[in-house]
Amino acid sequence: MDVPTGDLTSSDAIDLADSFGALSDLVGGMLDSVSPSLIRELNHEIRDRLRRSPIRVNSYGYDPWGYNPDVARRTLLLFALLYRYYFRVRTTGLEHLPKGRLLVIPNHAGQIALDAAMISVATVLEADPPRPLRGMGEYWLPTLPFFNVFMARVGGVVGTPKNARDILEHGEAVIAFPEGVRGMNKTFAERYQLQEFGYGFMRLALETQTPIVPVAVVGSEEQAISIANVQPLADLLGMPAFPVLLNYFPLPVRYHIAFGKPMEFRGNANDEDEVIGKKVEQVKDRIHDMIQAGLRRRSSWFW
Repeated sequence: MDVPTGDLTSSDAIDLADSFGALSDLVGGMLDSVSPSLIRELNHEIRDRLRRSPIRVNSYGYDPWGYNPDVARRTLLLFALLYRYYFRVRTTGLEHLPKGRLLVIPNHAGQIALDAAMISVATVLEADPPRPLRGMGEYWLPTLPFFNVFMARVGGVVGTPKNARDILEHGEAVIAFPEGVRGMNKTFAERYQLQEFGYGFMRLALETQTPIVPVAVVGSEEQAISIANVQPLADLLGMPAFPVLLNYFPLPVRYHIAFGKPMEFRGNANDEDEVIGKKVEQVKDRIHDMIQAGLRRRSSWFW
């Protein structure tokens, strides 16, 4: 199903060389265009849209998992600036988001989770009604100093089955990356090759009768060019990977995010892996096809 894309080609090398010149121009243009008044307007827009979202907080300003809209707003403001003025994201298919609980299942790449941030901004700024996404974080993330509190305040939780089940039964939208760190830490030679999907999201969808919205992200694979992974050093530091990058600042690639039509599955959540795996492959195939369509539509990394 997944066709190898090979190593850095001459065309890719030209794109990469051009990007470093484009980077300084784009950052300079972004700083010129992003005025204080524009930031204030965007801040008000995010506040208003979060108020329209289905997430409900108590009198102290928190939901049962620690989400706080004021912290989420300030965080979203930063990523919204990147969304509109740096990555210049083009998003399609948001009309496919159903009401009520849903699972958003995208491909994963880019060395850092900017793809998750861009998808989350899209569902707040452009979906109607706005749908903040609850992130399912890797188990090692809360071990980072102060990050466990921050993750909760912006809507994330550790990706345990119970956390995900409780949030879905609360009628909310959950985003999960079945590739996990396998997808995020791919080398450039493996770009747009979907890695093995975990089965947990499908068992969760079956148990809670939650529709799955497949999402294809094109652009994130080129934001950080990884040429190797030093796994012994990663193991020493307690990290899932230690990538060697050509650039440690994300390139100004254009993101293309496509939301597909919901997929609904029925069956026993406790079925054998072979049965669950066939359903998982259907989702993986759909995302693969959406990625390939997105790659065919774009003319370069930056358009």
